Amino acid sequence: MQKQNPVILSARGKSPQISDSVWLAPNCTVVGEVTLGEESTVWFGAVIRGDVASITIGSRVNIQDGAVIHATFGKSFTVLEDRVSIGHNAIVHGAHICEGALIGMSSVVMDNVVVGAGAVVAAGAVVLEGTQIPPGMLYAGVPAKQRGEVRADLADHLSATADRYVEYADWFRGSEV
Repeated sequence: MQKQNPVILSARGKSPQISDSVWLAPNCTVVGEVTLGEESTVWFGAVIRGDVASITIGSRVNIQDGAVIHATFGKSFTVLEDRVSIGHNAIVHGAHICEGALIGMSSVVMDNVVVGAGAVVAAGAVVLEGTQIPPGMLYAGVPAKQRGEVRADLADHLSATADRYVEYADWFRGSEV
């Protein structure tokens, strides 16, 4: 069996800047003007496309399987602050996701959205362009609306997610066949 490597490409003369401590799944894609901070992880089938606008990703961010991170040319860019979790098959498009927030599985977060620190976008939610989600709030539905505060037990669980994904990545380091 031949070893597979992540797809890492330059676009418009800009190349990804990836910390040495980042773990990239063998079939993920990172393109263009992307910065990936320390101990972040990019999982199987995830795509980070900084071809049309910059994407800045902090430390201990986990971008889970099948997620897509992108933006709109001339209109938006994407920022994922430290300890952010992007769930399986989620789309973050030209948004600013603040520290410790969680974007749930198969949710969509559109251009110029700000998701406050420790906030949660529930699985399957669609956050419309320009929405401002306050820190510590839960948004759910299509279109997403505020459903209350993030419960304390969920906040504790979310806080540990960033650390768990660093641990999960360690399971794969050096395991290439």
